[in-house]
Amino acid sequence: MSAPAAKVSKKEVNSNHDGADETSEKEQQEAIEHIDEVQNEIDRLNEQASEEILKVEQRYNKLRQPFFQKRSELIAKIPNFWVTTFVNHPQVSALLGEEDEEALHYLTRVEVTEFEDIKSGYRIDFYFDENPYFENKVLSKEFHLNESGDPSSKSTEIKWKAGKDLTKRSSQTQNKASRKRQHEEPESFFTWFTDHSDAGADELGEVIKDDIWPNPLQYYLVPDMEDEEAEGEEEDDDDEEEEGLEDIDEEGDEDEGEGEDDDDEDEEGEEAEV
Repeated sequence: MSAPAAKVSKKEVNSNHDGADETSEKEQQEAIEHIDEVQNEIDRLNEQASEEILKVEQRYNKLRQPFFQKRSELIAKIPNFWVTTFVNHPQVSALLGEEDEEALHYLTRVEVTEFEDIKSGYRIDFYFDENPYFENKVLSKEFHLNESGDPSSKSTEIKWKAGKDLTKRSSQTQNKASRKRQHEEPESFFTWFTDHSDAGADELGEVIKDDIWPNPLQYYLVPDMEDEEAEGEEEDDDDEEEEGLEDIDEEGDEDEGEGEDDDDEDEEGEEAEV
């Protein structure tokens, strides 16, 4: 009798377990639905926050303009400010060839303008003095994001002077010992103005807008690495010279000490003979 009873008991346990699983699945489904509802509320708040942040950014962007203008006026008093800034920036410097640097010595001003709603894009303007490379006084590149979210870009056509088109030059080996790069020159910096292949991932544009433009002075003031190395070598030489002098002084002191000991021994010997 006991065996059948045990068998019935096992069926009851399985039945209860199946019921628990059904209840658990139902609760999980309800929890998932509630999570989805809560997530929708979070997404709604995130969208609202983005709109509020955009309004604040637009307001402060207008407040920054007089200071950007004042900064540009002050920068204009410093010769070669922008070419120095670009050469000192690690990412931009990697894109500059020797002739690019020569052309950028005529660069007098850089301006970054974000469009009214900010999200739709921005423009970068490069102002040049009269130079032997191209006729343009201003070179610009614009980045746009349309309503569907597709990025695009357009730029000024560079009017190169005869034989001065840097985008068509052949690769040359860098041989200026004073520069940081010791390898074949990269594709010309100015090809950036004609490259619209991936406007949504334009690294140079983003670097200028988000890294250099907010504070170009920090890159202008970066000391040349070779100058630092030269200063370091001079300091090491000075330290070695000082150490050498200290060793000579110590040897001299030891010699003097030995001489004094010999004199004392001679005097003691004379007194003993007397």
